[in-house]
Amino acid sequence: MNLGIGPRAEFVDAGPAGVSVSDGDDWTLPAHARPAANSGYFSEEASADELVAVRSIDVSWRQIRPTKDGPIDRSSTGSAQGMSFDALDAQLAEPGDFWMRVFASGEEWAPEWVAEDCGVTTYGPDYDGQSHLPIWDECVWGHLMDTYRSLFVDLGLAENPRLRFVYVPGAFTWAEFDYEMVTAGVESGDLDEQTYLAWYDHAWTDLVDLFGDHAHKLVFTGEDYPFGPFGEADDLLAVQAVDAGMGIRTGITEPSNFHLSEAPAYGSAIQPNGHMVVDETLPVHSGRFVVATENECFNDCGYSTSDPYYAVRQANLKALQLRMNWMYVVPEPSYMAEYPEHWDWVRLELGQTAETAPDAWAALRDAEDTYWAEEEFPRAWNDQPWVRNLERWIVQVDEPGSVAHRTDVDTHVGELEEANGTAHEGLSTAVSSGDTGFVFEVDERFAAGTTGDAVLKVTFLDSGTGSFMVETDAGASAAVPRTGSGEWRTATVALPSGAVAPDTTRLRISLAEGADDLVVRFVRLVRLEAPLP
Repeated sequence: MNLGIGPRAEFVDAGPAGVSVSDGDDWTLPAHARPAANSGYFSEEASADELVAVRSIDVSWRQIRPTKDGPIDRSSTGSAQGMSFDALDAQLAEPGDFWMRVFASGEEWAPEWVAEDCGVTTYGPDYDGQSHLPIWDECVWGHLMDTYRSLFVDLGLAENPRLRFVYVPGAFTWAEFDYEMVTAGVESGDLDEQTYLAWYDHAWTDLVDLFGDHAHKLVFTGEDYPFGPFGEADDLLAVQAVDAGMGIRTGITEPSNFHLSEAPAYGSAIQPNGHMVVDETLPVHSGRFVVATENECFNDCGYSTSDPYYAVRQANLKALQLRMNWMYVVPEPSYMAEYPEHWDWVRLELGQTAETAPDAWAALRDAEDTYWAEEEFPRAWNDQPWVRNLERWIVQVDEPGSVAHRTDVDTHVGELEEANGTAHEGLSTAVSSGDTGFVFEVDERFAAGTTGDAVLKVTFLDSGTGSFMVETDAGASAAVPRTGSGEWRTATVALPSGAVAPDTTRLRISLAEGADDLVVRFVRLVRLEAPLP
């Protein structure tokens, strides 16, 4: 199978002086960095350069089961969401790995006999003008499960090694399980909480039992805190679906500050100090399941930005903070040609663990999660709704003399949409208050697997005077000069031998005596040798 590696930029090292400085962001990785197993980019079509190696097979329910008692129709074409679908056999005949969607709930997607047989009406329209069958109706659900059994079990698709995963349950708009239609059912008086939850309690185990040993290919398309009609009763239902034994996907990491900070199905929890911690012991992060997102809506899908690089960068950092292993992209609207070095880095990050990753990083920032601006949070959160940093196996720690401060040097308001709130990119020292550096703690698992030397890449605002260095338990680095260019630059700093090891996990970026304040936006600890297996 193609590993999906794009053009590799040459790794920027520290050079003979122990420090090198380059303009802008630096996404380079050493040659030992390789893609993780069960990871990659996916889309409707594979890309010519094979960076996107997994294509879709899409069918509508009506297309493959036009009659109640007939077999799966493998020769008819279909359509949904304005897309036209080739016959199932024709799509299967194409080479390469694939993922699948069965567009099931739409009035024009479902077989006509289903509504008649089950005596149900439709609800809607949704935001795309479509009406949908009530998938929670036991009769409708039973017929859909019969079709899934015929398609995935009887035809052997579930066990087909080319099938990487399947979006389920096949509802609603774009086969994404949002709560717009559930709310419409409640508002019509046809659906109540008890009825819905009774169906929900068995729906996901139905699918898991159906797929058996291949249930890890199932991907639930719902979300935590789903804007549903049942209040607290539906807040954590995504966890129930994942706990049944399937993966999960979100379609909206593009507004990267909003609604996905506290994400229990992904194990992401906001701490009292505003940092997010991900519980990687959850089965969903075992490497067996799919944890996916979709990052293609930057100047598309009703969103717009005048700074696509910023929007793409932040959406991808958010996805990686949630420990995604798969990402839906569309090369043109995802700006893959414009930012190839960044997208190559993301590909090599997807699906990695603290033990296998080539780097650990922290994006230093304060950002507003407006979902929690007025919602009651279930635990203590000192500066609600402000979230501190995006971190992956290295954590910025406030302590006396090293408290990081919010800064306005790079502020973004309502990027992509108003709900995305305000983000202050970069944190600052405060020399006048005695805060002359930034402290970081490296995840012990990452440190334990670091077999050789390492560098710290520090993206900083090149303003003010005076140098900075990196202090470790094994000694200090060479000094990094500032030139006062006013631009964002990245210093690659060689760390002393033994700076990152099981018993040495603390790093401090320290200002030289008399130096002006320093603003740092991104810190990336890179292993120069492959980690221990």
